[in-house]
Amino acid sequence: MRQQTAHAFARTDRSPLGVWWWTTDRWLLGATAILVTLGVLLSFASSPAAAQRIGIDDQFHFAIRQLVFGVGAATIVLAVSMLSPKGIRRAAFFIYIVSIGVMAALPFIGHSAKGAARWLMIGGFTFQPSEFMKPALIILVSWMFAEGQKGEGVPGVSIAFGLYFIAVALLLMQPDVGQTVLITIAFGAAFWMAGVPISWIMGLGAVALGGLASTYFLFDHVHARVQKFLSPDQADTHQVTRAAEAIHAGGLFGRGPGEGVMKRHVPDLHTDFIYSVAAEEYGLVFSLALISLFAFIVVRGLYKSMKLADPFEQVASAGLFVLLGQQTFINVAVNLNMIPTKGMTLPFISYGGSSMLAMGLTLGMALALTRKRPGSYGGGGPFGQTGAFD
Repeated sequence: MRQQTAHAFARTDRSPLGVWWWTTDRWLLGATAILVTLGVLLSFASSPAAAQRIGIDDQFHFAIRQLVFGVGAATIVLAVSMLSPKGIRRAAFFIYIVSIGVMAALPFIGHSAKGAARWLMIGGFTFQPSEFMKPALIILVSWMFAEGQKGEGVPGVSIAFGLYFIAVALLLMQPDVGQTVLITIAFGAAFWMAGVPISWIMGLGAVALGGLASTYFLFDHVHARVQKFLSPDQADTHQVTRAAEAIHAGGLFGRGPGEGVMKRHVPDLHTDFIYSVAAEEYGLVFSLALISLFAFIVVRGLYKSMKLADPFEQVASAGLFVLLGQQTFINVAVNLNMIPTKGMTLPFISYGGSSMLAMGLTLGMALALTRKRPGSYGGGGPFGQTGAFD
């Protein structure tokens, strides 16, 4: 008898897990699992220094929490990726409504830190609703763009812009300019991929650039960060400078696990500047491998999205991968002092429950939309197809 290759599930397995296993992109699933694992491992490297700086006795306080968050993220990826496209839309609608409701209440019940009210304190944990709002918004606006393309009288574009402006207004009230920029880029990408005329894209881009420029004059912290970036010799750039020194000290192969020195001088080493910790202890080679892993997920995800036949699934999944890629770029660019500082996490790697769980939600939704289903691939045009927007 010919010996068959062993698999977790047989191809004839019709159980929910069996069907999920054979229809999910296992390359994307594996890359996501690696990121979650690396996030937990790097947290063990950064936790002792972070705990000591804050005055927490348990040196692995943040690492243990990150492990719990990692398990939670993996559970969310598994559960959400098993949903149907209709289930994804329903979940996104519920998550968006709840997130927007909590964001609207933050000025009254929110927890303030560093001059911003972005968090809700629940049982000793801080919950950031905007993290969960982001993937839900991309799903809903993609749905509306797809409905608008059908030409059946549904004002999809108007509804999509309404959902976007509500989110932007609440983000700027916190204020959180970085998240506003992030969802604007992802929204613009979904808008373009839905097949709208280039003139609309150029108009949206001009308005977005004008809005971004206005934040320099409207928000003091934005003004201060831009000034620090443009004139580092005239401002306190301690955190960015220490992060740059940590990256430089790592060399090609790093000082070794747990041997980082400069991380003790980076205030947000376990959150926004975890990349500098990884670079110091594991070196340039590891840093490039980490960036390549993110790039692999984004590029493969976009490739899978382009092959989808359904306009909603195509635009929504691509928008989610753009969201992941853009957030990664912003975090790494800040660590390398390429752009002004912004409190934005490195997906799955930075410490933080809201970030880790929300990224699990984002990748879970993307995996669900790119799963193989009858008629899901083939027959659909590439990005840029035109429809009812003409």
